[in-house]
Amino acid sequence: MLEGPKVSQSELAKRFGVSQPQICRIIKNKERILSEWQRNGNPERKRKREGKEAAVEAALLRWVEGTRAAELPVSSTLLQLKAKHLAEALGTPGFEPSGSWLARFKLRHNIALEKPTLPQESGAEHQSTLPELLSSYAPSELYSCGETEVQLRADGERLTLLLCTNADGSEKAALRAVGRSPHPLCLHGVNLQHMPWSYRGGGRGRLSAVLFAEWLQDFNEDMQRKGKSVLLLVEEREEHPYLELSNVQMVFTPTAAMLAQPLHRGIVRDLKGHYRRRLLTQIPAARGLESHTLLNALHMLAQAWGDVRPGLITSCFRAASFSPGTSSDALLAPVWLGQEHLESFGLMDEGLERLGDAETAEAEDWDKGMEEGEDAGEPVAVQPCPSEAEVWDSLATLRRYLECRATSPDLLQTFYTLQDAVHMVSTG
Repeated sequence: MLEGPKVSQSELAKRFGVSQPQICRIIKNKERILSEWQRNGNPERKRKREGKEAAVEAALLRWVEGTRAAELPVSSTLLQLKAKHLAEALGTPGFEPSGSWLARFKLRHNIALEKPTLPQESGAEHQSTLPELLSSYAPSELYSCGETEVQLRADGERLTLLLCTNADGSEKAALRAVGRSPHPLCLHGVNLQHMPWSYRGGGRGRLSAVLFAEWLQDFNEDMQRKGKSVLLLVEEREEHPYLELSNVQMVFTPTAAMLAQPLHRGIVRDLKGHYRRRLLTQIPAARGLESHTLLNALHMLAQAWGDVRPGLITSCFRAASFSPGTSSDALLAPVWLGQEHLESFGLMDEGLERLGDAETAEAEDWDKGMEEGEDAGEPVAVQPCPSEAEVWDSLATLRRYLECRATSPDLLQTFYTLQDAVHMVSTG
């Protein structure tokens, strides 16, 4: 109409029921409006409303255009994860791309996503193809991941743990814990990038599709750095989206087959047993110097995860028929804790009593520090043996120092070994 016969702005305003200044602004910005309309491709959009995070939207839109040009698959979960990473890169780490935000973003920019097809089989077809797939991977290249919950406090607060290990137990991925609080006070000052665990918070403390996709990306990057191509067994759930990854091939196991996951064949139960043992021993040993915080729980869970033996992991993979060379119809009975593990629970109370009845060790009488034949001089001052409470207080100070200054997760693993050695001496 603007290119047709001359029509006054007042006439156009009457015809479309708008004001004359509005018609004037449209004519003045005609080129920009047409350019944006053609780029967005949404003919139904009547108003140009920017989102709350315009910079994030602009960066995400450029990324979407790039992936489409490269003919790469894009899912809603991947969009949310990319938006969160872009927000952090642009200096807005608190931005959370919710489902409603994503829906508005797609509507504003006329983005339609195709639901990715999952490369999974079921029933007899799954049983026939999985052994062939397993045969192409060594036990160290076959991984299984899954979630479990642990109770954090007596008030019912719980943590969701994401566990991942390979079939021969030679590599256990760092624990990923999910809680309710996005920024717990006890984690302030902790160098989270170099802890032997990681924490994510928000929502109900459950593992969402976005958080799982973020973990998948991190796991794939870890495999890239190690030069490994692996097979990952994942329980089929709505919170577990399928992603095309460079070094990780995902295979879904049916939700109904609970014991088909090696983690549920005894690995999770063994982890919780070790965690409970540490709760009953380490917390009383500290003599109330510090309460059981989220930070304490994360360290204990990382120690308990390290206590799970490779032999148990191997047997659980074999019991779930996910070891290379295992026939598809040779499903074994569940493998739970052995007798030695069950007996360890009975020893917990005994160890706890020893901790409660132990008196502060007194320094033994030393000689004057003077050997025969040495010249007499000032007596040597002997440092008294520290009490058990002082030792645990010193360990807490050392741990805090490592939390703030650690440059590698291995430093905390070394501290865990030292802590266990001190506990053995104190209970010996």
